Amino acid sequence: MDSPIRTDGLVIGDDAYAFVRARESSARTYANDVDRVLGYGRLARVQDTDGRVYLDCLSAAGTLALGHNHPAVDTAVREYLDSGGLQQALDLTTPAKYRFLRTLYRLLPAGFAATAKVQFCGPSGADATEAAVKLFKSATGRRTVLAFHGAYHGMTAGALSLTGNLRAKERVASLMPDVHFLPYPYDYRCPFGLGGAQATRAGLRYIESVLTDPESGITKPAAIIIEAVQGEGGVIPAPPEWLRGLREITARLDVPLIVDEIQTGFGRTGHMFAFEHAGIEPDAVLLSKAVGGGYPLSLVAYHERYDGWRPGSHAGTFRGNQLGMVAGAATMAFIESNGLVEQAAVKGELLGSLLRAIAARRPEIGDVRGRGLMWGLEIVDPDGPVDALGSRPPDGVRARELKRRCLDNGLLIESGGRHGAVLRLLPPLVITEEEIAELGEKLDRSFD
Repeated sequence: MDSPIRTDGLVIGDDAYAFVRARESSARTYANDVDRVLGYGRLARVQDTDGRVYLDCLSAAGTLALGHNHPAVDTAVREYLDSGGLQQALDLTTPAKYRFLRTLYRLLPAGFAATAKVQFCGPSGADATEAAVKLFKSATGRRTVLAFHGAYHGMTAGALSLTGNLRAKERVASLMPDVHFLPYPYDYRCPFGLGGAQATRAGLRYIESVLTDPESGITKPAAIIIEAVQGEGGVIPAPPEWLRGLREITARLDVPLIVDEIQTGFGRTGHMFAFEHAGIEPDAVLLSKAVGGGYPLSLVAYHERYDGWRPGSHAGTFRGNQLGMVAGAATMAFIESNGLVEQAAVKGELLGSLLRAIAARRPEIGDVRGRGLMWGLEIVDPDGPVDALGSRPPDGVRARELKRRCLDNGLLIESGGRHGAVLRLLPPLVITEEEIAELGEKLDRSFD
């Protein structure tokens, strides 16, 4: 079960972790809770330089849809390197770009793909956010952008201004102006104190009021940006009926809708894209992480009616990352040909049932939520007071300790959400049912 990935060892100093930590910025995050030097990976497992093996339910924040060193990706990249093909090409046309785009357009929803244009961006998803904001401000001539409480859209200045987390932005002056936040449908901690269908109706009514009330104080926005499932915000899926209502309102009032699929795209939630759970068609989709097959790549796909940019309106040296296009095309093709989207839905049901069974025995788990292979466990103080909805106070300290115990038990996970109180599970799409059972056993044991 935990047999080494490699046994030949990796020559590295005993002080490797301490050396890197002493010299790396204090802004580092994941490594603060994972005090190991990770050397090898194979599919859903990683191995540190001391030979310990972990079941990886982080997948580089969802980037590695096929896990570590998947043969389909490795083979495609090796063959491309051996071919002498370009490795960087700005925005020039190449065979790798052609094959990537043909594959991408085959996977996009047919109605959206029929009118979609693509802008390749810098290597991170945050740059796709920046590009989309510029695109819709230019196309509409408006300046306001609306985002949602709990949102995460990146850490560059514009993207950070659209992100809900206050800790990351409170000491940064002069973020993008004219950004306003709306309530996201978060049943466990409903901002209206309602939950369920009542909260859905109240949330939509509030949004429509903001957009139509001449005294709302908010000018007509260039766009609204949304995650169909909030990731860093605590793995919060938006109800399909709420997403449909949001799309109806924005379409009727001529407000472009951007859906951020950077973490949820390509099968993660049991549909190719998370917005497909609601059957809607957005005006733009942000893609990164899995789209590059583990290599840096990001893009915006948007309706051609908004394609009013002039040449050079958005650029970036590494937007022509050919290895990302090769690996991304191989990843997308493997997902499609091997039915991984459908498998993610089935495995997600299995994982969700397992997590709910654990929660029934563990009062520290206040809520279990997710879709496909994207799940969150909200950790609470089981002895704390309940609110109007019966929810206990979030307990970030306990969540961090549980994350540490998971690591000691051979399970690599992440935390997020309000107060860092949500344990997040993002296993690769290739995780097996046996590994899901192992995941449950290791997680359950970490509560003891």
